Amino acid sequence: MGISAFNIIVVEYAFERHVATSMIIFHDPSCAQYSSAGHPEQPGRITGSVAILKDRHREWEWREPFDADEIALLRAHSPEHLARIRNAVCDFDADTPAHRDIYQHAVRSAGAAINAACAAVRGERAFSLMRPPGHHAMRDRAMGFCYFGNIAIAALDILENGAERIAIWDFDAHHGNGTEAIVAHNPRIAFASIHQFPAYPGTGAKSFANIDNYPVAPYTSRVQHVDVAGRALQKLLKFKPDLLLVSAGFDAYSGDPLVQMTLDQEDFAKFGEWLHKIDIPTAAILEGGYSNKLPELIDAFLTAWDIGISGNQRIRFA
Repeated sequence: MGISAFNIIVVEYAFERHVATSMIIFHDPSCAQYSSAGHPEQPGRITGSVAILKDRHREWEWREPFDADEIALLRAHSPEHLARIRNAVCDFDADTPAHRDIYQHAVRSAGAAINAACAAVRGERAFSLMRPPGHHAMRDRAMGFCYFGNIAIAALDILENGAERIAIWDFDAHHGNGTEAIVAHNPRIAFASIHQFPAYPGTGAKSFANIDNYPVAPYTSRVQHVDVAGRALQKLLKFKPDLLLVSAGFDAYSGDPLVQMTLDQEDFAKFGEWLHKIDIPTAAILEGGYSNKLPELIDAFLTAWDIGISGNQRIRFA
């Protein structure tokens, strides 16, 4: 057990096997205050999802996250990187604009990931519904719509405050290259990424050390893709983590404009159902997903995670 203070909030971590009892959504409406015309990562991704979730799940609890502090950020990023984001004037690349106040938005999104992880170890199902996403952000580089490595920051923070082992399951359609780079060779973290290959960012073809990559070819069948995701999760569970963190990207949906994958709404529900069946503290952080179906996909995933779905299982969790 450990004690950690964030701003003036004191959190007690108790890493025990248990079944979570509630769904908590970490969200700050201010994350919708920036945008670039024509960019796929738009505020509507979040505002549309908020509207549907609040209408359909009146019993879920909504909490406003606090910002990640520099101590947490510096576990994953260099001081120079923080300074570049804070003082951003020029775009970082064609995909990653220097939005006004992007530092504030990015530290709040990273903070929401930490909040979700903390809630999970207290026995709650927790989801961070924020932007910008994070799994492409490198230690010293913003890229792929991402500025800070939200899930890596959360993992390193929880390790610093009592956990022995953490697993990260990334089912976003793009390789989590930033997460990989930050956590690679850390024996206390197991990372698995299931992603289209070839596709942006062009990495993730091989596994090594504590990194398991599962490249999936464009137009791979739903059944095969889901089976790969299940095998990846099963291997992570054998690591016996104190906490499972999920990079929940919904761009593997068949209607997403950025990749060529085939998953349907029920497949994301299946992922949520798997999480419902395991007895490891779990938090999920939104990554990608750029179709107009995103709110429905998020709802399917979270609903199944919250209440479970009966039916035949492709994999079983012991």
